[in-house]
Amino acid sequence: MPEPAVSVVVPTRGRAGYLATALASITAQRLDAEFELLVVDDGCGDETARAAAAAGVARERTRTRGLNGARNTGIAATTAPLIAFVDDDVRVPPGWLAAIVEGAGRHPEAEAFAGPIRPSLEGPAPRSCGREAPPITTLDLGPEDRETDIAWGANLIVRRSAVERIGAFDPDIPFYGDEADWVQRLRAAGGRVAYLAAAGLDHRRTGADARLRALARAEYRRGRNARRSGVRKGTAPSLARELRDLCGAGWHTAHRRCPLGIAMAAHSLGRLTEALRGQ
Repeated sequence: MPEPAVSVVVPTRGRAGYLATALASITAQRLDAEFELLVVDDGCGDETARAAAAAGVARERTRTRGLNGARNTGIAATTAPLIAFVDDDVRVPPGWLAAIVEGAGRHPEAEAFAGPIRPSLEGPAPRSCGREAPPITTLDLGPEDRETDIAWGANLIVRRSAVERIGAFDPDIPFYGDEADWVQRLRAAGGRVAYLAAAGLDHRRTGADARLRALARAEYRRGRNARRSGVRKGTAPSLARELRDLCGAGWHTAHRRCPLGIAMAAHSLGRLTEALRGQ
Protein backbone atom coordinates (compact mmCIF):
# COMPACT_ATOMS: atom_id res chain seq x y z
CA MET A 1 0.00 0.00 0.00
CA PRO A 2 1.27 3.52 -0.77
CA GLU A 3 2.17 5.62 2.24
CA PRO A 4 -0.64 8.00 3.23
CA ALA A 5 -0.13 11.70 2.57
CA VAL A 6 -2.23 12.71 5.57
CA SER A 7 -3.66 11.06 8.68
CA VAL A 8 -7.06 12.25 9.92
CA VAL A 9 -7.59 11.78 13.67
CA VAL A 10 -11.08 12.16 15.16
CA PRO A 11 -11.20 12.14 18.99
CA THR A 12 -14.69 11.31 20.23
CA ARG A 13 -16.59 10.50 23.37
CA GLY A 14 -20.20 9.35 23.44
CA ARG A 15 -21.49 11.22 20.38
CA ALA A 16 -22.08 8.51 17.80
CA GLY A 17 -24.71 10.51 15.91
CA TYR A 18 -22.36 13.41 15.27
CA LEU A 19 -19.49 11.02 14.59
CA ALA A 20 -21.37 9.16 11.86
CA THR A 21 -21.88 12.40 9.92
CA ALA A 22 -18.23 13.40 10.35
CA LEU A 23 -16.93 10.03 9.17
CA ALA A 24 -19.27 9.96 6.15
CA SER A 25 -17.96 13.34 5.02
CA ILE A 26 -14.31 12.40 5.56
CA THR A 27 -14.50 9.05 3.77
CA ALA A 28 -16.03 10.88 0.76
CA GLN A 29 -12.94 13.04 0.25
CA ARG A 30 -11.58 13.60 -3.26
CA LEU A 31 -7.81 13.33 -2.93
CA ASP A 32 -5.25 12.14 -5.47
CA ALA A 33 -3.27 10.41 -2.74
CA GLU A 34 -3.82 7.91 0.05
CA PHE A 35 -5.01 9.03 3.46
CA GLU A 36 -5.75 7.21 6.69
CA LEU A 37 -8.61 7.86 9.07
CA LEU A 38 -8.64 6.96 12.75
CA VAL A 39 -11.31 7.34 15.41
CA VAL A 40 -9.90 7.70 18.92
CA ASP A 41 -12.60 6.69 21.40
CA ASP A 42 -12.27 8.36 24.78
CA GLY A 43 -15.53 6.86 26.04
CA CYS A 44 -17.00 3.48 26.72
CA GLY A 45 -20.08 3.25 24.50
CA ASP A 46 -20.73 0.50 21.98
CA GLU A 47 -22.48 3.01 19.71
CA THR A 48 -19.17 4.69 18.92
CA ALA A 49 -17.67 1.36 17.94
CA ARG A 50 -20.66 0.63 15.71
CA ALA A 51 -20.43 4.05 14.03
CA ALA A 52 -16.74 3.52 13.25
CA ALA A 53 -17.34 -0.03 12.01
CA ALA A 54 -20.23 1.07 9.79
CA ALA A 55 -17.94 3.62 8.14
CA GLY A 56 -15.12 1.07 7.79
CA VAL A 57 -12.84 3.18 9.96
CA ALA A 58 -10.19 2.01 12.41
CA ARG A 59 -10.79 2.77 16.08
CA GLU A 60 -8.41 3.15 19.01
CA ARG A 61 -9.33 3.36 22.69
CA THR A 62 -7.57 5.77 25.06
CA ARG A 63 -6.47 5.06 28.59
CA THR A 64 -6.00 8.71 29.47
CA ARG A 65 -9.20 10.72 29.22
CA GLY A 66 -9.23 14.11 27.59
CA LEU A 67 -8.75 15.58 24.13
CA ASN A 68 -5.00 15.92 24.34
CA GLY A 69 -4.59 12.33 25.47
CA ALA A 70 -6.76 11.25 22.54
CA ARG A 71 -4.72 13.36 20.14
CA ASN A 72 -1.50 11.77 21.37
CA THR A 73 -3.01 8.30 20.90
CA GLY A 74 -3.87 9.28 17.33
CA ILE A 75 -0.36 10.53 16.65
CA ALA A 76 1.17 7.28 17.90
CA ALA A 77 -1.22 5.09 15.89
CA THR A 78 -0.80 6.84 12.51
CA THR A 79 2.07 7.30 10.09
CA ALA A 80 1.52 10.17 7.63
CA PRO A 81 3.74 13.29 7.66
CA LEU A 82 0.62 15.47 8.05
CA ILE A 83 -1.87 14.88 10.86
CA ALA A 84 -5.29 16.54 10.62
CA PHE A 85 -7.28 16.73 13.86
CA VAL A 86 -11.02 17.37 13.72
CA ASP A 87 -13.76 17.24 16.32
CA ASP A 88 -16.46 14.60 16.08
CA ASP A 89 -19.17 17.22 15.43
CA VAL A 90 -17.89 18.53 12.10
CA ARG A 91 -18.80 17.98 8.47
CA VAL A 92 -16.10 18.50 5.86
CA PRO A 93 -16.61 19.33 2.17
CA PRO A 94 -15.23 16.91 -0.47
CA GLY A 95 -12.16 19.04 -1.21
CA TRP A 96 -11.09 19.59 2.40
CA LEU A 97 -8.18 17.12 2.45
CA ALA A 98 -6.95 18.19 -0.98
CA ALA A 99 -6.87 21.80 0.25
CA ILE A 100 -4.80 20.71 3.25
CA VAL A 101 -2.25 18.76 1.22
CA GLU A 102 -1.96 21.51 -1.38
CA GLY A 103 -1.74 24.19 1.31
CA ALA A 104 1.01 22.36 3.15
CA GLY A 105 2.94 22.22 -0.11
CA ARG A 106 2.49 25.95 -0.68
CA HIS A 107 3.71 26.77 2.82
CA PRO A 108 6.75 24.57 3.49
CA GLU A 109 7.88 27.02 6.17
CA ALA A 110 4.80 26.30 8.32
CA GLU A 111 4.77 23.45 10.84
CA ALA A 112 1.06 23.66 11.66
CA PHE A 113 -2.07 24.84 9.90
CA ALA A 114 -5.50 26.17 10.85
CA GLY A 115 -8.54 25.94 8.63
CA PRO A 116 -11.76 27.98 8.70
CA ILE A 117 -14.42 26.71 11.10
CA ARG A 118 -17.94 27.69 10.07
CA PRO A 119 -20.84 27.53 12.55
CA SER A 120 -23.76 25.33 11.55
CA LEU A 121 -26.75 25.47 13.91
CA GLU A 122 -29.19 22.93 12.50
CA GLY A 123 -32.73 22.46 13.70
CA PRO A 124 -34.57 24.63 16.26
CA ALA A 125 -31.77 27.18 16.69
CA PRO A 126 -32.67 30.48 18.42
CA ARG A 127 -32.92 33.72 16.47
CA SER A 128 -29.86 35.97 16.36
CA CYS A 129 -29.59 39.70 15.76
CA GLY A 130 -26.37 39.04 13.84
CA ARG A 131 -24.15 41.18 16.07
CA GLU A 132 -22.83 38.46 18.37
CA ALA A 133 -20.57 35.53 17.52
CA PRO A 134 -22.30 32.14 17.28
CA PRO A 135 -22.10 30.15 20.55
CA ILE A 136 -19.80 27.51 19.09
CA THR A 137 -16.10 27.47 18.19
CA THR A 138 -15.52 29.26 14.88
CA LEU A 139 -12.59 30.68 12.94
CA ASP A 140 -12.62 33.07 9.99
CA LEU A 141 -9.40 34.93 9.17
CA GLY A 142 -10.45 35.96 5.68
CA PRO A 143 -10.39 34.61 2.13
CA GLU A 144 -6.61 34.41 1.75
CA ASP A 145 -3.89 32.29 3.33
CA ARG A 146 -1.93 34.08 6.03
CA GLU A 147 0.28 33.43 9.02
CA THR A 148 -1.58 33.15 12.32
CA ASP A 149 -1.12 32.38 15.99
CA ILE A 150 -4.73 31.14 16.31
CA ALA A 151 -5.63 27.51 15.68
CA TRP A 152 -8.49 25.50 17.15
CA GLY A 153 -8.66 21.73 17.51
CA ALA A 154 -11.85 21.42 15.46
CA ASN A 155 -9.69 21.98 12.36
CA LEU A 156 -6.00 21.73 13.25
CA ILE A 157 -3.29 20.22 11.07
CA VAL A 158 0.27 19.60 12.23
CA ARG A 159 3.39 18.20 10.67
CA ARG A 160 4.59 15.04 12.38
CA SER A 161 8.09 16.51 12.35
CA ALA A 162 6.80 19.39 14.51
CA VAL A 163 5.49 16.96 17.13
CA GLU A 164 8.83 15.19 17.10
CA ARG A 165 10.60 18.53 17.52
CA ILE A 166 8.61 20.13 20.35
CA GLY A 167 6.80 17.18 21.90
CA ALA A 168 3.26 15.85 22.12
CA PHE A 169 0.10 17.56 23.40
CA ASP A 170 -0.05 18.02 27.16
CA PRO A 171 -2.59 15.51 28.57
CA ASP A 172 -2.66 17.33 31.92
CA ILE A 173 -4.66 20.20 30.39
CA PRO A 174 -8.21 18.81 30.58
CA PHE A 175 -10.13 21.94 29.69
CA TYR A 176 -10.47 24.90 27.32
CA GLY A 177 -7.21 25.83 25.62
CA ASP A 178 -5.80 22.32 25.39
CA GLU A 179 -4.68 22.68 21.76
CA ALA A 180 -3.64 26.31 22.30
CA ASP A 181 -0.89 25.19 24.68
CA TRP A 182 0.73 23.11 21.92
CA VAL A 183 0.44 25.94 19.39
CA GLN A 184 2.03 28.37 21.86
CA ARG A 185 4.91 25.97 22.47
CA LEU A 186 5.42 25.63 18.74
CA ARG A 187 5.46 29.39 18.26
CA ALA A 188 7.85 29.86 21.20
CA ALA A 189 10.22 27.37 19.57
CA GLY A 190 10.26 29.38 16.34
CA GLY A 191 7.56 27.42 14.53
CA ARG A 192 5.08 29.06 12.18
CA VAL A 193 1.36 28.44 11.76
CA ALA A 194 -0.42 29.06 8.44
CA TYR A 195 -4.12 29.71 7.94
CA LEU A 196 -5.40 27.76 4.91
CA ALA A 197 -8.44 29.66 3.66
CA ALA A 198 -9.58 26.84 1.35
CA ALA A 199 -9.49 24.12 4.04
CA GLY A 200 -12.73 25.02 5.82
CA LEU A 201 -15.34 22.82 7.46
CA ASP A 202 -18.68 23.10 9.26
CA HIS A 203 -18.90 22.88 13.05
CA ARG A 204 -22.34 21.51 13.85
CA ARG A 205 -24.99 21.65 16.52
CA THR A 206 -28.16 19.77 15.71
CA GLY A 207 -31.45 18.70 17.28
CA ALA A 208 -31.75 19.45 20.98
CA ASP A 209 -28.11 20.64 21.04
CA ALA A 210 -29.13 23.60 18.85
CA ARG A 211 -31.82 24.79 21.28
CA LEU A 212 -31.18 27.86 23.37
CA ARG A 213 -31.12 25.99 26.69
CA ALA A 214 -28.44 23.57 25.51
CA LEU A 215 -26.38 26.33 23.88
CA ALA A 216 -26.52 28.43 27.05
CA ARG A 217 -25.48 25.52 29.26
CA ALA A 218 -22.56 24.73 26.94
CA GLU A 219 -21.50 28.39 26.92
CA TYR A 220 -21.61 28.54 30.72
CA ARG A 221 -19.20 25.58 30.87
CA ARG A 222 -17.00 27.11 28.18
CA GLY A 223 -16.93 30.38 30.12
CA ARG A 224 -15.75 28.66 33.29
CA ASN A 225 -13.13 26.69 31.39
CA ALA A 226 -11.97 29.79 29.52
CA ARG A 227 -11.46 31.60 32.81
CA ARG A 228 -9.46 28.68 34.23
CA SER A 229 -7.31 28.63 31.11
CA GLY A 230 -6.68 32.37 31.42
CA VAL A 231 -5.68 31.99 35.06
CA ARG A 232 -3.27 29.20 34.17
CA LYS A 233 -1.68 31.35 31.46
CA GLY A 234 -1.72 34.54 33.52
CA THR A 235 -4.01 36.36 31.08
CA ALA A 236 -7.30 36.32 33.00
CA PRO A 237 -8.93 39.77 33.21
CA SER A 238 -9.90 41.40 36.49
CA LEU A 239 -13.07 40.57 38.38
CA ALA A 240 -14.40 44.03 37.52
CA ARG A 241 -13.84 43.40 33.81
CA GLU A 242 -15.67 40.07 34.01
CA LEU A 243 -18.60 41.82 35.72
CA ARG A 244 -18.68 44.56 33.06
CA ASP A 245 -18.72 41.93 30.32
CA LEU A 246 -21.67 40.17 31.95
CA CYS A 247 -23.58 43.45 32.22
CA GLY A 248 -22.78 44.19 28.58
CA ALA A 249 -24.09 40.79 27.50
CA GLY A 250 -27.29 41.38 29.47
CA TRP A 251 -27.72 44.83 27.91
CA HIS A 252 -27.19 43.39 24.44
CA THR A 253 -29.80 40.67 25.01
CA ALA A 254 -32.43 43.11 26.25
CA HIS A 255 -31.69 46.09 23.99
CA ARG A 256 -31.36 44.07 20.79
CA ARG A 257 -34.13 41.65 21.78
CA CYS A 258 -31.68 38.93 20.86
CA PRO A 259 -32.48 35.42 22.14
CA LEU A 260 -29.02 34.16 21.22
CA GLY A 261 -27.58 36.86 23.46
CA ILE A 262 -28.66 34.68 26.40
CA ALA A 263 -25.96 32.18 25.40
CA MET A 264 -23.43 35.03 25.28
CA ALA A 265 -24.53 36.11 28.75
CA ALA A 266 -24.20 32.52 29.99
CA HIS A 267 -20.57 32.48 28.84
CA SER A 268 -19.87 35.69 30.77
CA LEU A 269 -21.68 34.31 33.81
CA GLY A 270 -19.50 31.20 33.71
CA ARG A 271 -16.36 33.35 33.61
CA LEU A 272 -17.60 35.51 36.47
CA THR A 273 -18.57 32.47 38.56
CA GLU A 274 -15.11 30.99 38.17
CA ALA A 275 -13.51 34.36 38.99
CA LEU A 276 -15.52 34.58 42.23
CA ARG A 277 -14.56 31.02 43.17
CA GLY A 278 -10.92 32.01 42.83
CA GLN A 279 -11.21 34.96 45.23
